[in-house]
Amino acid sequence: MTQTTARIKKAGKHFEMIVDLEKALKFKKGEGSVSDFLEIDSIYSDSKKGFKAAEKDLEEAFGTTDVISIAEKIAKEGEILSTQDYRDEEKEKKVKQVVDYLSSNTIDPQTGNSHTAERIRNALEQVRINIKNSPIADQIPEIVEKINGILPIRLETKKIKITIPAAHTGKAYGVVASFKEKENWLDNGDLEITASVPSGDQLFSFYDKLNSVTHGSAVTEEIKED
Repeated sequence: MTQTTARIKKAGKHFEMIVDLEKALKFKKGEGSVSDFLEIDSIYSDSKKGFKAAEKDLEEAFGTTDVISIAEKIAKEGEILSTQDYRDEEKEKKVKQVVDYLSSNTIDPQTGNSHTAERIRNALEQVRINIKNSPIADQIPEIVEKINGILPIRLETKKIKITIPAAHTGKAYGVVASFKEKENWLDNGDLEITASVPSGDQLFSFYDKLNSVTHGSAVTEEIKED
């Protein structure tokens, strides 16, 4: 458990509360309840000095003096201060996810063998990869491109023929566009795509997204390459 401060400025005044960092961040994303993250049932004007906010200020800023209602607003609308240890821990988690993914789904094109986790991690450190706060699988092509200059590396991919019914081409095109090699619009409005999609987790994610936007109506066929 990591204790931190969540804060907001409203009606020209500062308001703070003491929270559990991870649980407050989850609540901000829509998970859990106020009772999960609120460490002390008080709203402060300065939590470090222990100065509690005046009731008239709370009423003016939030329209209530109820701590639970105010805490919910601060968590959702305000800033949750992160600690350096927490940021380092989250960064290491993301790096490990990238290393695990690349170890399992890439090869050295010069030898046909997989790279070791240590070699991949060293390459990531050398190019100073900035791993974004988005699904790891979506970032892999860009990461591979960046480290390829110092580490010969290639994603193992699956070539897939996809037929998307006319009624779903609008939404589905955004899913397949970044993977397409060829496209062919049929007379009935259907779209045929030949796509090259990285194997592993990203392939499963691709199928999930495609099935979601087409309600399972897209027809896919893996193309076997000689």
